[in-house]
Amino acid sequence: MGNQIRTTILLAVMTALIIWVGQLLGGRQGMIMALFLAAGLNFFSYWYSDKMVLRMYQAQEVSPRRAPELHAMVQTLAGQAGLPIPKVYVIPQEAPNAFATGRDPEHAVVAVTEGLLKIMDREEVMGVISHELAHVKNRDILIGSIAATMAGAIMVLAHMARWGAIFGGGRGDDEEGGGAGLIGLIAMSILAPMAAMIIQMAISRSREYLADATGARIAGKPEGLARALEKLGAYAGRLRLQANPSTAHMLIVNPFSGSSLMNLFSTHPPLEERIARLRGYRTTTPGGGNGRDRREAAGRAFWDRLSG
Repeated sequence: MGNQIRTTILLAVMTALIIWVGQLLGGRQGMIMALFLAAGLNFFSYWYSDKMVLRMYQAQEVSPRRAPELHAMVQTLAGQAGLPIPKVYVIPQEAPNAFATGRDPEHAVVAVTEGLLKIMDREEVMGVISHELAHVKNRDILIGSIAATMAGAIMVLAHMARWGAIFGGGRGDDEEGGGAGLIGLIAMSILAPMAAMIIQMAISRSREYLADATGARIAGKPEGLARALEKLGAYAGRLRLQANPSTAHMLIVNPFSGSSLMNLFSTHPPLEERIARLRGYRTTTPGGGNGRDRREAAGRAFWDRLSG
């Protein structure tokens, strides 16, 4: 519940950013227009953000006949998670990565790249899919899609402000007031995208740990996901996913991790820490009791360790 409240607050802050940008661009009238824009974006994001993200990555839906193994894995894991079977999409890129989207579990989509399917074995692919299904189960996917749409809008408005400042935006009848407006536009064009990135980071980081923990429970063991994260980290510097920064928080690993600036504003916790938490399961298994008791105790300890 605490995560949901925090996420709601952060999305409200992102809405306020849009309104602030609108005010700087057009005064009170601009603020009102931005308010309507934010409301429209939230409505549009609820119904269509998943389609926008899939189109952005040129993802193609695959049928069970075309990808029988992939569908079988998704069906098995969805059953273990107690979820409806999501649609399955493949992204035509060699860089390994994956994401889930959709407004609710009944309309969920899991998308993986061609590169991920090529470099990973069955257990590793199942680990990745279980992580994405965990986002579906934890109701993260709608939040991520809305945040992506709003962050994209903030960046577009910031570009408009930058061009407005270049071509004399903010100048009024009073030279001093016009200068203050121009400075405000320039400052906003720099600060607004950074603020949007920080909000995305705050929304995503805690949810990645929780998705790792839930995903390991869905798959039945953490090793497949741990190995998958290792491979994803190894390939991140060699094969760069053609991605939009506004959607980085939706992917299983940050596609911009090679950049020092992007690391500073990373939407994901460090891969090493995520892998260590998963691998820590092996050293936290309590002793004593019968086999079922030990497994249940180990599962509780694992859940506490990963989600804490």
